[in-house]
Amino acid sequence: MDEKEIFEETETEGTLISLVDEEGNEVEFEFLDVVEHEGEEYIVLIENDEDADEVVILKINPIDDETEEYVSIEDDQLLETLFEKFKSKYEGDINFA
Repeated sequence: MDEKEIFEETETEGTLISLVDEEGNEVEFEFLDVVEHEGEEYIVLIENDEDADEVVILKINPIDDETEEYVSIEDDQLLETLFEKFKSKYEGDINFA
């Protein structure tokens, strides 16, 4: 995904969000959750495709009351921590095989 994407969205389960990939293609994702960590919020998405098997986690940077920016996370340890928090929250509800 591009390093920064700006969207006006309501964070509700089932919401679809379009992001632009590295090649400029628009990809639709389903909103799964927001994970909080050390005072920051991160959005958890999954590609809106029945074969999708990986989540995408992006940092949320609020721009104003209605707009937020989603930023790629380069820190692999932070991504793992965020994914573990997400997994523990939905253990039993989602199969993380």
